[in-house]
Amino acid sequence: MPDPTLQEQFGQIDIYLFDQLLRGRIVPGMRILDAGCGIGRNLVYFLREGYDIFGADLDPQSISRVRAIARELAPSLPESNFRLEAVENMSFEDACADVVISSAVLHFAADDAQFEAMLQGSWRVLKPGGLFFCRIATTIGMEGQFVQVNGRRMRSPDGAERYIVDEAILTNAAERLGAELADPLKTTVVQNQRAMSTWVLRKKI
Repeated sequence: MPDPTLQEQFGQIDIYLFDQLLRGRIVPGMRILDAGCGIGRNLVYFLREGYDIFGADLDPQSISRVRAIARELAPSLPESNFRLEAVENMSFEDACADVVISSAVLHFAADDAQFEAMLQGSWRVLKPGGLFFCRIATTIGMEGQFVQVNGRRMRSPDGAERYIVDEAILTNAAERLGAELADPLKTTVVQNQRAMSTWVLRKKI
């Protein structure tokens, strides 16, 4: 068989998650849980390489799609690894994952209470010493350019309404979790339309 193309091998993996791979922070043998996995865009490589993969999402079509991808790339994984449930109410055991992925998920929170529940639910399943990889909408680098809708729900210049945090909120959240920053907080501003921050934490042992 010909070697897979880069896209076949890695799918549409988030470039900042790929960076964690390149730096050796995610290695074979680890158990990965994608909290809000969608259709599995960040899981293709890990499924191909035999990682122990789990995922949760509220969208039935997304879960059906990621189960189908898993059947093709990692047929030994049970379908029950991919569950139709909210990240704040996942049925996975405490401290079951070496890596938890939360890619463009937390900014779908309706309010402060749901944001905290989603964050705590994602953190609960991470092992001590484990890596929490999060991509989230923020105001960083675009302060003053958002229209407040309700509380932290804001409309960005691209027209999307999200629960949008700032650096202070993420710093305080890390302190509440008892987490260490694995990387400095990094933010990408997309043509002054939106700002997405990469928030990578390590769970203290």
